[in-house]
Amino acid sequence: MLDCKLIAEIGINHNGDLTIVKQLMDTAKAAGCWGVKFQKRTVEAVYTEEELDRPRESPWGTTNREQKMGLEFGSFEYGLIDDYARSINLRWFASPWDSEAVGFLADYTPEYMKVASASLTDMAILEEIKFYGSRVILSVGMSTKKELDIVLDYLEDQVEYILACTSTYPTKDEEMNLNHILTLKKEYPTYKIGFSNHSPGIIHMCVACALGAEMLEFHVTLDRAMYGSDQAASIEVPGILKLSKHVKNIGLAMGTGEWTIFPSEEAIKAKLRGR
Repeated sequence: MLDCKLIAEIGINHNGDLTIVKQLMDTAKAAGCWGVKFQKRTVEAVYTEEELDRPRESPWGTTNREQKMGLEFGSFEYGLIDDYARSINLRWFASPWDSEAVGFLADYTPEYMKVASASLTDMAILEEIKFYGSRVILSVGMSTKKELDIVLDYLEDQVEYILACTSTYPTKDEEMNLNHILTLKKEYPTYKIGFSNHSPGIIHMCVACALGAEMLEFHVTLDRAMYGSDQAASIEVPGILKLSKHVKNIGLAMGTGEWTIFPSEEAIKAKLRGR
């Protein structure tokens, strides 16, 4: 049977609302997800003053700064997330988007740090992750093999999962490149290979599972029509529950590949060939 972990990425789809966070965590738990993932930014480190001062209409105000700060959780919120995750026995971790965020997350001793595709070449982040010795999941969207190899050489045995990924939101069918999972399995046989999804459908993840993906990461939302840049590429609650069921069934259906006659076929064989 396949062992495929489901990671429900809440990311910033919570829109700064802990009630939404808990609803999505409850859904992930009900669906049997291995864990949930967030994103953590030190806003002033990730964005320039000029960028933060630019006009932007959002539920929190009229500037980029107000929008970014409205979406960002601090120690108080992550403390509540950590407590709630423990209360329902659900793992959580996050993608740090700057070096300071790595230290912030390390205080919670998560099982993994996630290196997002956008951060694969950010040495400041990688240096902090190496310092803390965290186990790593990384995505390879918009990255070359050479860039990946540099990271693997640097982080050494800290890296456990490599996720095939295309960094478009949502990803078109013709850019999904699911066979990249097989390429990664061939090129990096000592690592666990998975798939990071940026499509609002579940069919691609079902195929990824059948191709042997050992982890499926996907954005989740209560409603794709909600405010937010990641909502359109996310899976709604009914889809999460359906995906979980499909992955379990695919795991059973793949079998061992051995040539066999099942016991349940014997009576049929006797009936149809016993003439």
